[in-house]
Amino acid sequence: GGRMEVIEENEEEERREELKTLEISNELHDTETKLSVDQICIPSDVPDFDWSSIDTSQLPSSYKTNSPREKKLLRIADHYLQQYTHLCPDRMPLFLHPVNECGVEKFVSTTVRPTLLPYTELYHWDGCASFVCDYLTMEPLKSPLTPPSLLYSPTTILKYQRGNCFDFSVLLCSMLIGAGYDAYCVNGYATHDICSLDETLEVCPLLRKPQEVPKEEVKKSNKYRVKSPPDLQSKFELQQVAKKEAETDATHKNEERGEEKVTEVEKPMHDPLYGLRVHAWVLVLSGKREVPETFFINPFTGNSHSTMDEHFLGIESVWNHKNYWVNMQDCRNGCKDLIFDLGDTVRWEVMLSETDKPLQLLLDAEEENELFDRNMDDMEEKEEEDMSFAMPPSWVAPIQISPREFETHCSQGRKVILYKKAKLEKWAPYLNGNGLMKRLTVYADLGCTEVVEVREWFKNREDMLDMREMNKQTQMTTEYFSPGHLLGLKVHIYKSMEPETERVMEFYNEARVDGLQKRAENASEIREYFVGRDDFKYFRHIEFDKRRKKVRVPGARTDINSRPIVQIKECFHRNLEKPADEDVAERVFLITEEMINLTYHLKDKYITASKKDFFKPTETYRKQSEIMTPEMCITYQAGSSGKDKKLFHLYKLLQELTDEEKQLKQQVRQSEAEVLNILKIRENEEADIKLSVSIYNTERNEKRKQQYEATKNAMEDEFPGQEEQDLDYLAPFLIQIGHPEKMTKGQALRLKDDCLTDFKNRLLAKANIIQARSEKEVEELQKKNQHFQENQNQLSREEEADFLADNSETMLRIHSLTLRLDREKQTAPHKYLALEEKLRKDPRLAVHLSHA
Repeated sequence: GGRMEVIEENEEEERREELKTLEISNELHDTETKLSVDQICIPSDVPDFDWSSIDTSQLPSSYKTNSPREKKLLRIADHYLQQYTHLCPDRMPLFLHPVNECGVEKFVSTTVRPTLLPYTELYHWDGCASFVCDYLTMEPLKSPLTPPSLLYSPTTILKYQRGNCFDFSVLLCSMLIGAGYDAYCVNGYATHDICSLDETLEVCPLLRKPQEVPKEEVKKSNKYRVKSPPDLQSKFELQQVAKKEAETDATHKNEERGEEKVTEVEKPMHDPLYGLRVHAWVLVLSGKREVPETFFINPFTGNSHSTMDEHFLGIESVWNHKNYWVNMQDCRNGCKDLIFDLGDTVRWEVMLSETDKPLQLLLDAEEENELFDRNMDDMEEKEEEDMSFAMPPSWVAPIQISPREFETHCSQGRKVILYKKAKLEKWAPYLNGNGLMKRLTVYADLGCTEVVEVREWFKNREDMLDMREMNKQTQMTTEYFSPGHLLGLKVHIYKSMEPETERVMEFYNEARVDGLQKRAENASEIREYFVGRDDFKYFRHIEFDKRRKKVRVPGARTDINSRPIVQIKECFHRNLEKPADEDVAERVFLITEEMINLTYHLKDKYITASKKDFFKPTETYRKQSEIMTPEMCITYQAGSSGKDKKLFHLYKLLQELTDEEKQLKQQVRQSEAEVLNILKIRENEEADIKLSVSIYNTERNEKRKQQYEATKNAMEDEFPGQEEQDLDYLAPFLIQIGHPEKMTKGQALRLKDDCLTDFKNRLLAKANIIQARSEKEVEELQKKNQHFQENQNQLSREEEADFLADNSETMLRIHSLTLRLDREKQTAPHKYLALEEKLRKDPRLAVHLSHA
């Protein structure tokens, strides 16, 4: 597990000499590493952060002092470290109790604060990992060869949104343990790419193709296979071809050499500190939360890695909120051969014995520890006492993330990641006015100069746009919409927003009456695909001719300049309610040739389909007669040598088809108009992009809240004293005496008495109603109990359970009514006196009642 175990035995002396020279140039190397990391990870507008200037005055006392149990834990840790350095003198010192932000030594296990945050995305490991890597800005370790001397609390790291690999790991581990995972922080060694967050040689996860499972070929018997024909190829020609191939081999080798040079450029350079670079990451063991296999999480990227991954070169120690383990296994082959059974005391040296005792025994042990802490004179501790000591609770305050902070998700609201031939940019929601959340730019070269493709992801847009792909080579743009667009749009592929250019529109056919699923068009044709239609139509193809020159004809239609239709072709699925030779499979309206071709579905055991070709009569012929002639229809009936249908039926069919043709022409013009309408709406949506806000988002709905309050205040200004008018007890009694302008003393007294008497009667009536309901419920309960006792032996368990449930509900109602009646009796006198006082102060009666 240690540093020297990674190095092979025969190279130990050479490496020690190299380390002396490397330590001299450490400062220069660190500055170079920091610069390269800043260029990759930290946006240029984020200045260097000074951790020494942070305000620690408002932090809780647990950050500034150690409790007696924490002090004892530090003594145990020092005792453990002495034994470790004695047994393993060649290994690096353990990372046990670094200093926190207040300058106080804290054991690493107590820095882990298990927390379950109230966001569904953080209930799973990948959501936690992506949040941590996006929310925090990466800082490299001051020395790449040693763990940090400082380890701040996760709350401080979240507040300032930055930290090194140890800070990232402690925060992520706290969230994973809170979410129920068996997670541990790891102090170990990794490659330069992992430690410096250099992903320029990694393929972007959004571009990785899923692994294809090879299909097993089913061997077929050769019994009925057709014999191959004899080889009639000239051997001389084969020799000539072989010569040409030999000549081209030389050129291919030269090309391969060039490709090898390119791959050499792509390979990472030799790292003189290989195997010595310190890194922290998270280990998730299998078992809890249905994790099938133990794996690593790199906190800088949020990606999961196998424990066999070659990027992870060794482990010194692991810890969680309960204990600390030191790896005693050989790490010459990295982490490939490690066994992660922390219960194996030979492979993993544990600091505190894990306690699976009952709760009372644990509490007793805590009391004993506290008594021991009071006696500070006895400084010598036995190993047995150390091993039975339970880890004190975390000194870190509860980890909290507000909805606004969680929504921001990215440090400074924006994050840029460079991959191999790709750049990924992320933004916080509502930061961009167009709702842009993510942009992936794919390049053709390693230098990232020639753009091949740009993909953009959007959120919260009112036009329901989800994603846009722009291919710079084909100049094609593809837009994807979620359900809910004004016109049911699903996908829009286009080169230009100009009408009658090449484009494809896909729709949510469930939201359309005509069942249109897809429409593809260019200057000369439109192809439409349908789903779930009652007439079984699934395809329509319209061909257009070039426009004629504009000629103004008096009384002509407005669409004289629309594209002339050459033909309309329609295809239909099989309708099983009709015979196959009467069910049309395809019909073609040849508009310019004045023809209509019908092709029917195939009958069983037939290889030819029935057909009908109609030739429409000319205008002059139509005027002369309405008679159908045999020359106007050519019929082929598959498998039938009988007579054709009568001319009358064919004439009727031709008339129906002619009417269909007129309707189809109108539908084609409607399709063209719909395309123009969609393009116009999309242009308007892009010109004025609006973002929707959820009604549950109280922070962003502040404006609406202010508008509501403003209208409410305006209503109150317009109708002052509305509530008082609603509670005017004298109004019904004033109506009885006709609202006199001047009231006598007798009238005033009578009004007061009538009002109070009426109020008293209403209070009594209310109490009587509650009393009557309560008595009725009691009477029904008694009847049910009597009936139950009489028939108890005949009732089943289910009926008995139903009765008991009903009985308890009735008793609850009786109890509630009793409470209401008591409350009414207590408050009635106060209500009566309050009304009497109000009437005495009423300006309409006050003049007459002041001397009464």
